[in-house]
Amino acid sequence: MTNTELAEKAAALGYRTSAEDDDNRTLADIVQSREQRFWEAFPLLLANAGERGKLNHAAASACLPEEDRKYLKLLIIVSLALYDSLGVKFGWRERLFGSFPARLIANFKGKLEQGAELELGDLLVLPERLRETFLAGFKGKALLRSAALAEEQDGLEAALAEIFTPRQRELLMKKIRREPFTKTEKEYFSRVIKKKARALANDELHRLARRALA
Repeated sequence: MTNTELAEKAAALGYRTSAEDDDNRTLADIVQSREQRFWEAFPLLLANAGERGKLNHAAASACLPEEDRKYLKLLIIVSLALYDSLGVKFGWRERLFGSFPARLIANFKGKLEQGAELELGDLLVLPERLRETFLAGFKGKALLRSAALAEEQDGLEAALAEIFTPRQRELLMKKIRREPFTKTEKEYFSRVIKKKARALANDELHRLARRALA
């Protein structure tokens, strides 16, 4: 039995090390508070505890009476759904919560993205408040910036794919990176790709496209 397994078994019996006590006790207190504002902050607190290396589901659960443990699990599932919705990935997630039901997480993710209120027991939790609280307070903001950049990059690639073939996109990026063309590539770029790029750079075309999509 590893030390981690032993610690988890001990936590299930009520023992908590001082290093983990504050974070996991706080999560348990949040569950027991039954206050909307605290439940809406749960994804933020869970993420920060995970990033600090202090998160222990068994220890937090051991702080709660049986009837409250289901709400701890439910709030964790909502938190995982929020992370998925925001495109944020954590190295500790699979290790700690890999056994949590993927279908239920996906279901909550869909509700969050639709802006639907989440009914958690007697409380209604607002998706926008979950997102706002998390984005405002999460200490690992670099992860969020990376996720936002990745989403932006995905959007750009999707837009380029609507206009250029894979080979044309390859040559376009080669031009942007100022890499040398072969004679054939240079001729093809001038004859085909440059004309498309020039059209895309036209301000009047941008205005017409925005009006058409309005």
